[in-house]
Amino acid sequence: MITRVLLADDSLLARQLLKDMLQESDEIRVVGEACDGRQAVELAQALKPDLVIMDLLMPVLDGLDAIEEIMALCPTPVLVLSAAVEASEVDRAFVAIKRGALDVMEKPRLDGNATLEGFSATLREKVLFLSRIRVIRHPRRKPRPGDPLPALLGGAGHNILAIGASTGGPKAVMRLLKALPADFPGAVFVVQHIAQGFAAGFAAWLDRECALPVRLARDGVPFRSGEALVAPDGTHLTVVEGVIRLNDAPPVNCCRPSIDVFFDSLARQRCDQVVAVLLTGMGRDGAQGMLRIRAAGGTTIVQDEPSCAVFGMPKAAITLDAADQVVPLDLIPAALEKLFVAQRPESATTGAAAPHN
Repeated sequence: MITRVLLADDSLLARQLLKDMLQESDEIRVVGEACDGRQAVELAQALKPDLVIMDLLMPVLDGLDAIEEIMALCPTPVLVLSAAVEASEVDRAFVAIKRGALDVMEKPRLDGNATLEGFSATLREKVLFLSRIRVIRHPRRKPRPGDPLPALLGGAGHNILAIGASTGGPKAVMRLLKALPADFPGAVFVVQHIAQGFAAGFAAWLDRECALPVRLARDGVPFRSGEALVAPDGTHLTVVEGVIRLNDAPPVNCCRPSIDVFFDSLARQRCDQVVAVLLTGMGRDGAQGMLRIRAAGGTTIVQDEPSCAVFGMPKAAITLDAADQVVPLDLIPAALEKLFVAQRPESATTGAAAPHN
């Protein structure tokens, strides 16, 4: 089956370079090229491609508005190519994800054949995967007063919220963290599989979007309740005796940071105060670690299939019997409120919030 791709970039040179890279695969065909956002919307409607590769800075209609219109008129998987990992460009990339794009990559650097070959292979792999994701445009469903809350195992008084996510995760993580109050009575950790160079921008974007302060995790620093920490890209995040430890050990499940590595570090301690949440993503990363957390007394929640962009990681956890509950994304904050309510707000701690040994 041929994957049909629409390229949207105002640079003819960039479009030609991408086209050459993509068509090295017999499974990919570029069916259209747009030089501005308006044309991208029109071609997406007319050609109905399997995927749109979108630049953000374009004339007539920029990439952000083009994504929003495409998602409203003809929902299509969108991969954003960011010109640089500078703060302003990274911020636009995450706004694009908020508006409906599935993933983001940095544009290739023209500093050597090896660099271009590596980018080309990664691009083709990502295109073939993302094009298979079904994108549906529908209004966000917020919990209603009559919605039943999940009957979760464990009691209130948890103090660590550990979140893992991959493909489709940035938007899901943002929606989850945005629902948490500024005085959330627990330390929050996020391990998100993301393109190299984007983790710091992801943390900064979440910090602007959410009431809860969000920072990039730093080695050797104690963590605190009421703060969310994002794993840096290219390094594993672990927690050892209430202190953050980063390391450059080999990738696990082809990932660094790996959700399994982080979850495993929590599972080596008593986990009755830990809530682990596994969100949308491809593969199995996080499933085995979640099983260990559950075995150590932690509470585990996975996102349900209808609300996932990709059900791979949650499904793997369910298959292992690692999930206490399978919950729609928009109902996870209500479940967390029930689990953390005993400490909010009077007894929320301000020091390191490690599980008791």
